[in-house]
Amino acid sequence: MLVRVDLIVSLDGFATTTDQTPDNPFGEDWSRLVGAYVATKTFQERVLHDTSGQGTTGLDDAYAKDYFENIGAEIMGAGKFGLHNYPDDPNWKGWWGDEPPFHCPVFVLTNTPRPSLEMSGGTTFHFITANPVEALKLAVEAANGKDVRIGGGPTMVRDYLKARLVDYLHVAVTPILLGGGVRLWDDLRGLEAGYKVTSETAESGTIHITFQR
Repeated sequence: MLVRVDLIVSLDGFATTTDQTPDNPFGEDWSRLVGAYVATKTFQERVLHDTSGQGTTGLDDAYAKDYFENIGAEIMGAGKFGLHNYPDDPNWKGWWGDEPPFHCPVFVLTNTPRPSLEMSGGTTFHFITANPVEALKLAVEAANGKDVRIGGGPTMVRDYLKARLVDYLHVAVTPILLGGGVRLWDDLRGLEAGYKVTSETAESGTIHITFQR
């Protein structure tokens, strides 16, 4: 069982964007940041449910496939689920559609209590108030021997990295500059100690860096 992180950041280390508008809640920068991942065949199939075979099949797709392999549970922040955008709407079911791509128990860290939400395809969102260690204990039990993914956002990922709770970290560095947002690398000096670090560059120009115990 591994505790895993997969995250996309810009060249200047930002994993979030700042150009959102009411008409474009994700912003133009978000599509630039995640474009290579969204273009993969795996993303098209697993997230968009497009089974036509469209999408890239190179190195980016290999990492996209790995993202979904052997995951038994996920921990995510309220922002990744979308609670920040609809905090008072009891009918809000998140950004992920009627059949989210996780297919496992997902623990959403929030200060807003909600009943668990069972979705099609095996995903059940559990809304919990817990510190990183408490949440990880719940996720490990639910994963039943499979890996646990720390899904983000970057502030949560930093908390787990600072606590040295992450066994495998994959960072996809998109070759763009954002200039603002939440940086992954703040307060993580010396993170590489204790990890084997590798990197390789995909056809898209994305640099895939892995830190593995």
